[in-house]
Amino acid sequence: MLSILQTALELGLISSLTVLALFLSYTMLGVCDLSTDGCFTLGAVVGAVVAIAGHPWLSLPAAMCAGVLSGFITALLQTKLGIDSLLAGIIVNTGLYSINIAVMGGASLLNMNRTATVFTKLKALLAGTALSGQYKLGAALAAVILAVAFLTVFLRTRLGLAIHATGDNPDMVRSSSINPAFTTIVGLCISNSLTALSGCLLAQSQKSVNIDIGSGMVTIALASLLIGRAFAPKGGVPRRAVGAVLGAVVFRLVYAAALRFNMPAFMLKLVSSVIVIIAIAGPYLKNRYPELHRRLSHARAKGGEGRA
Repeated sequence: MLSILQTALELGLISSLTVLALFLSYTMLGVCDLSTDGCFTLGAVVGAVVAIAGHPWLSLPAAMCAGVLSGFITALLQTKLGIDSLLAGIIVNTGLYSINIAVMGGASLLNMNRTATVFTKLKALLAGTALSGQYKLGAALAAVILAVAFLTVFLRTRLGLAIHATGDNPDMVRSSSINPAFTTIVGLCISNSLTALSGCLLAQSQKSVNIDIGSGMVTIALASLLIGRAFAPKGGVPRRAVGAVLGAVVFRLVYAAALRFNMPAFMLKLVSSVIVIIAIAGPYLKNRYPELHRRLSHARAKGGEGRA
């Protein structure tokens, strides 16, 4: 049980980087980026190829740069070619499938069992210490802390505030002599770099990468983000970002519980969909509950008068 919980915590922290990416693009910028699945896979395959080439530490910035390029193209389609944000994400996600296969050398699976990764390097550094058995958790936690710290500082800068304002009211931003196209491009580039980093860490954690590694990540990240709102519905960026991370961990714990009850692997996508429905509909139903309760009480009162 402890092993399952630790694995869920590790995966939750790694996937929380994608949740933080959606926190920036969806919550702050107001753009629903559907290229997440392809960008996650892009980061995984680029990181894997660079690590296999013998550069495990270089794989992290390489994956993030690939994510920046993906975000730049997505933003360019939206801001310069007038393509709807949802359609732009779908187009990029579709194109990335072919690009990812090409990066993998035409294969659909890369094995990294004999490859040095950031995790094996960290394991060697921590050998003989009390943290030697927690090297994966430590690496994931360090990446998340750095990402949260970066977003906290960045979103307080003038550019970060402009990105948030673009999501709230692009017309006001335009009237303030700020180019909303520029803020959209910057926001999506940073967002996709975090998504690619998440994919890179996951691939190196499980020591393999396949072309479907990012399948369903946008659903998982969205569900985690909505769950995180329950922990921090209001407050500043640090609190809401930490809430998003907690949402990712809780989501993975639900996954772990589903596997614990011997649920077939093919049913996990349905679990993700149900969690998204509950996360979205929960607050709405909670707000409607007083009205529904009044109607039910009124109907019962009428029924009692009729019987009398």
